[in-house]
Amino acid sequence: MLKSNMRTTLAVLHDAAAAALAWSLAYLLRFNFDLPAGFAAELRQTLFWIVPLQMLIFWRFGLYRGIWRYASTADLRRIVLAVALSAAAIPLLFWMLRLGLVIPRSVLVINPLLLILLMGGSRFIYRLWKEQGLYGGIRLNGEPVLVLGAGDAAASLSKELSKSSDWRLVGFLDDNAGRHGRTLNGIRVLGGLDSLPEWAERLGVSQVIIAMPSSSHQQRKRAIQLCNAAKVKVLTVPSFDDLMSGKVAVSQLRALELDDLLGRDPVKLDDAGLHGLLTGKVVMVTGAGGSIGSELCRQIARFVPARLVMFEQSEFALYTIEQELQQAFPALEFVCLVGDVRDAARVDEVLRQHQPMALFHAAAYKHVPLMEQHNAWQAIRNNVLGTWTVARAAQQHGVGKFVMISTDKAVNPTNVMGASKRLAEMVCQALQPSGSTRFVMVRFGNVLGSTGSVIPKFREQIARGGPITVTHPEITRYFMSIPEAAQLVLQAGLMGQGGEIFVLDMGEPVRIVDLAKDLIRLSGFTEEEIKIEFTGLRPGEKLYEELLADSEHTLTTPHPKLRIAQARQADAAWLEKLLEWTESTTMPDEQVRAALRDWVPEYQPGPDASMPPSGYTGNNS
Repeated sequence: MLKSNMRTTLAVLHDAAAAALAWSLAYLLRFNFDLPAGFAAELRQTLFWIVPLQMLIFWRFGLYRGIWRYASTADLRRIVLAVALSAAAIPLLFWMLRLGLVIPRSVLVINPLLLILLMGGSRFIYRLWKEQGLYGGIRLNGEPVLVLGAGDAAASLSKELSKSSDWRLVGFLDDNAGRHGRTLNGIRVLGGLDSLPEWAERLGVSQVIIAMPSSSHQQRKRAIQLCNAAKVKVLTVPSFDDLMSGKVAVSQLRALELDDLLGRDPVKLDDAGLHGLLTGKVVMVTGAGGSIGSELCRQIARFVPARLVMFEQSEFALYTIEQELQQAFPALEFVCLVGDVRDAARVDEVLRQHQPMALFHAAAYKHVPLMEQHNAWQAIRNNVLGTWTVARAAQQHGVGKFVMISTDKAVNPTNVMGASKRLAEMVCQALQPSGSTRFVMVRFGNVLGSTGSVIPKFREQIARGGPITVTHPEITRYFMSIPEAAQLVLQAGLMGQGGEIFVLDMGEPVRIVDLAKDLIRLSGFTEEEIKIEFTGLRPGEKLYEELLADSEHTLTTPHPKLRIAQARQADAAWLEKLLEWTESTTMPDEQVRAALRDWVPEYQPGPDASMPPSGYTGNNS
């Protein structure tokens, strides 16, 4: 506090001296520095009135609230306005005092110009001195670095880098030819991105920063590939969404992640429609502690529901998401409930008490090999009977929209998990005609970093020094980020009118071995240091995933990343027979697989199903 008061006092004294100096210089300039005795006396007399008047105006304009080190154009604007007001007040003051003084009009014009120069110039000189030292912009210390991109983010980043002793910005590269040869904050735009290898070698650059947050994913991916070809290390600025939301600053550089290589362009949501679905409503999420369920909770919380009911079997997972959301959304009402979706009494109690208007059903067993061996019946009980229990209770208690999270493994399933999710889809379709609840199913592939996915496993294997284990050299999967998947689930839930199976645009399939190689490189290793071993397909695992069965077709929707699958329907009689089967107490794995062939005709367990289907092109259309 004492230091702050001292700075304010010094700033006030500086401006008082500047006001006196500007008024005196105005007189001297008016008379070419040959001041007559009469006007010299007038100068001394008027200073006693001019300086207090101007200091009062400067104080009222808040010129002493800022810090000179961070002087900006906003501070200069306040100075100009304050000086302009004082210039108008000076002749008014002397007219009111009737001192009989004849102040030269040229002095009244010259004085404010000099005062702006003295007050504004001193602040910006001080900032320049604090930021760059006595030697101006000439810096020879710090590691040389190139920035890819020459837009707003790059301009902001260059200002931050100028303050760093660790980095020395030597140039920008940008594909906009109109920027080539120009300077950005004193640093030249050297050329296009393709010239990176040449400039990196010429300038001795081993580190590059990608500052293209608003560019398309294809443009950023090309920049990353150019960096890899030039054998330089890469950092990047935060995403455009994070920058716009104010969560992070451009200066918060981060290492590249797989999302940067595999990610896609941002999802465009119907925010107005989602506000109508979620804002001010009671919303429930089952499986709220899982990868998708927890991200759904985060996304739903942004729309400020009246209450968010989080239902989860795992106590620790529920505690984790509760702690996160309470910190991020302290004003929101959360209800954290431990329970099993197969427990009809518990589910009925929760829905009767909280009466949600929208319910997102993400609770499921999803790990293919675990569900294939020794746990097949539990997969049926949890994924099929659990879905029916929650869906039926939702119908009975007037839930408006029920959104079920499905999977691409429900298409031509070769494993128990996929077949169980296909049955869960059909359960919802069979319930649709019998009540007012609108059931919507959303089918998508793998999400980066989800529980049980290959990414966390690969990271652990790299941390142990390898090897990375991949089941097959040609195995491919569709990938999207967890936030994108959750956003599209919300969008599908909004658009669904009842009974539809929405298929998400998963982009192009990715070879898992290529994913492993990218992760090795991003971790700073080579394939010689971290080996890749092939272990063979696991039980129930496909070589290729599909998003549509052979007999299915799709319909377009207004959203470019959502289509509707025209799948085989189920009726109430079918559902009644299925429920009788799921009420069995237990069943061996082989018996489960045999029964599934009847319930899901497209289910084909065994090695034959691991081959790509006829006409497979690698696309999801």
